Amino acid sequence: MNEASIAGGATPRLALRTQLVRFVVTGGLSAVVDFGLLVVLMNLAGLDHTPAKALSFVAGTTTAYLINRRWTFQAEPSKRRFAAVVLLYGLTFVLQVGLFAVLYPWVLTLSGGQTAAQVVGFVIAQGVATAVNFVVQRALIFR
Repeated sequence: MNEASIAGGATPRLALRTQLVRFVVTGGLSAVVDFGLLVVLMNLAGLDHTPAKALSFVAGTTTAYLINRRWTFQAEPSKRRFAAVVLLYGLTFVLQVGLFAVLYPWVLTLSGGQTAAQVVGFVIAQGVATAVNFVVQRALIFR
């Protein structure tokens, strides 16, 4: 797919590959924000892991939304889009945690190792959530 202008002088839509690369880069940066804030809130602010993770997740998700809206999908700001992204991230958070909850004991039984179960469960759950986020954002939210 080439980067081509949409009729009527609208902003050109970036090629799928360009959007995908930008989405992955943004996801990496957002993960740094999420994890960094989690560590700071737990170690320096003394918050328990659940409220610290809730706050860091919101910060990471907000970072992802702002960068993806402008850089990856080049979309104008919109309350509707923001609400849709919040809903999407809420659903994919449930998907990610649910997949991890199912995969972790299964992989633990197969591998016998806690670290292997954590890594495999996390990578698969994160991969599925990331794929769902990209497809829904590209096809529905930032089209």
